[in-house]
Amino acid sequence: MHIPDGFVAPQVYVPAYLIDGLFLVYSFGKFRKALKEKTIPYIASLSLLSFVLMSVAVPLPGGTSVHGLGVASLSLLFGPWVAFLCVSLLLFLQAVVFGEGGITTFPINSIGMGLLGSFCAFYTYRIMRAFFSDKISLFLAGFLSTLFSALLIAVILGLHPHLFKDASGKPLYFPFGFSVVIPALLLPHIIVGVGEGILTYLVVGFLKGRVGYEG
Repeated sequence: MHIPDGFVAPQVYVPAYLIDGLFLVYSFGKFRKALKEKTIPYIASLSLLSFVLMSVAVPLPGGTSVHGLGVASLSLLFGPWVAFLCVSLLLFLQAVVFGEGGITTFPINSIGMGLLGSFCAFYTYRIMRAFFSDKISLFLAGFLSTLFSALLIAVILGLHPHLFKDASGKPLYFPFGFSVVIPALLLPHIIVGVGEGILTYLVVGFLKGRVGYEG
């Protein structure tokens, strides 16, 4: 799901940097409040788990890839702003050190996987637990956070060949439209989402009695 450099137009990633930067500054204040002697090891461990999941990326047709996130567990246990900051820092580290994702596309990845994934998981759980059991609500939080993150990335990429092309109509950046990129991202992420949902249920179910549970 990481977008590499060259796929996104500067007309998109420049304002995305400004928006993402404002969100990151705000989230840092939330992160400082969550840092306590008891929570630091759990935040670090779950961040490492997220890093590992996002590092195992399987390439897909259309220049995309599929991987897990681990963001839902962080969001439900420590709040969406903490999860957003942690995942964004991991994405930046992956882009700079390991070349996973791009520098110019970092804010798109950060907003898509970090911000949207975190808040989708958090509020999905809050809404669904009014109708379903805790087990199902946790599963749906992990599942839907993965799908919505993939959908946002797909929409941003799919817009490019329609908005940015040369005089002959050739795409200047990402070349594939919605008909290719949406199924290429969403279909495999259904499988990933199932795994993410199960992981969220197991991790949050095990840890919610040990840390400050936000759900």
